[in-house]
Amino acid sequence: MIEINLIPDVKQELIKARMIRSAVVSGAIVTTIIAGAIVALLAVYVFGVQTVRSAVADDAIKKGGAQLASVEDLSKILTIQNQLTKMSALNNEKKINSRAFDLLQAVIPPSPNDVQISNMSIDAENSTITLDGQTATYPSLETFKKTIGAAYVRFNDADDKQNDVALATDLSMTNISFGESSTGSKVLRFTVSFTYADELFSPSTINPTIVLINGGNVTDSYLGIPKSIFTDRAADAEGTQ
Repeated sequence: MIEINLIPDVKQELIKARMIRSAVVSGAIVTTIIAGAIVALLAVYVFGVQTVRSAVADDAIKKGGAQLASVEDLSKILTIQNQLTKMSALNNEKKINSRAFDLLQAVIPPSPNDVQISNMSIDAENSTITLDGQTATYPSLETFKKTIGAAYVRFNDADDKQNDVALATDLSMTNISFGESSTGSKVLRFTVSFTYADELFSPSTINPTIVLINGGNVTDSYLGIPKSIFTDRAADAEGTQ
């Protein structure tokens, strides 16, 4: 059987173009439907599932808050926990005030310029030390003052380099008056105060040494300070204020 194509070439091209157009339109329609379905699913998730999850989370938060509110003394418990978390830091920052004994060991002159201390106070906030004491004579008092002024705190830094800082600044003598000791002898009473170097009591200063200009020194340990340097405050002498 013989077939003869009587359709012109132009007509054939037109038919092919229509077929291609139909395929493109069909594909676009299918793509639009799929995209619409995806958008619908996303809308359901956002406005449905997420809303439900948010409601569940809010309910859980409310229940948890109610449980915490029912705990007795909750605020006290939280305060204690907060303090416990800070204890380590506070412990690392605390001052080593026991070094004050080393300070006394270093700065109290030897005989015949003996000095006895009746009271010692440390003001950590203002970095000051105040000493109430007594001695026999004015020269002894002057020696004590000069000894404090000549003292240095010697320590090594992180690079093991030796550093010396002046122990005392703003050194002053006040309340100088004559009195009578517990043994009945005449003594010279005084109050000395000064601003001490931060390195003296700082926990970051390892094994500091108090060095005097005359070569005396004392290490950062309790070396057994003689009890004779401590005494009761002298009483007022008769006829003096």
